[in-house]
Amino acid sequence: MRAYLAVAVGGLIGTGLRLGFDLAFPHADGELPVETFVVNLFGSFALGWLVGGLWTRPGTPTWLKAGLGSGLIGSFTTLSAVMVSLIALTGAGELWLGVLYLFVSVVGGLALAAAGLRIGSIIAHRPMPTEVTDAGETL
Repeated sequence: MRAYLAVAVGGLIGTGLRLGFDLAFPHADGELPVETFVVNLFGSFALGWLVGGLWTRPGTPTWLKAGLGSGLIGSFTTLSAVMVSLIALTGAGELWLGVLYLFVSVVGGLALAAAGLRIGSIIAHRPMPTEVTDAGETL
């Protein structure tokens, strides 16, 4: 039951963040959907980082993984937004821009997910700091 609630709460937050990006960076049909591109690339990296780092820590609760992964990031990033943007670009006569957008979205998303996994794994295998000095240094 906790996992369902975590996904619902994460979904609300992710959807709100996504709406905020769409409202802050609107685009017309035929224009490159920069906000969708940035959101999906950031989400690919963030999910890779979480899977490579947080997911591998012993004792990470399943509800937290579900809430952050499926809920927050799943609702923040969407393949359907990429497809709608692709259809809008090609429908406005921007076939090559649409093809480029799809290619860079897929390849960039894979590359950033791989980078996130690597960075998350590196961070996860460092010992957790037990105390932090006033200067911010780990003791």
